[in-house]
Amino acid sequence: MLSQARIAARLPCQDLERARQWYEQKLGLHAAEERDGGLLYRLANGEFGLFTSSGAPSGTHTQMGFEVDDIDAVAAELRRRGVVFEADGIVEIDGNYPSKGRGERATWFRDSEGNLLGLGQPV
Repeated sequence: MLSQARIAARLPCQDLERARQWYEQKLGLHAAEERDGGLLYRLANGEFGLFTSSGAPSGTHTQMGFEVDDIDAVAAELRRRGVVFEADGIVEIDGNYPSKGRGERATWFRDSEGNLLGLGQPV
């Protein structure tokens, strides 16, 4: 039943305008839709929404990931834009996502609201 569904992530934020500015300035993304209390972003293969919430993300696990073809180039550009990464570089994770290869290269960063986001490149 759900095998044909599209994946759509939702991330909480406490300050929607701060989050909008962060996603535009740091990630170069622009909201495709805006509603009271929420923003919707559409990317090549999915979408994610930011919604106003009085709760805060735990920050203890990756809440959303971006799969990219060249993690070194993407990470360098994000650093240039002021994104601060959690790790001191890109880590190799053997066996992660085995259906996509032998592992993954990955790194993580937080958005303006404390959501933990990841970058990954299958290897």
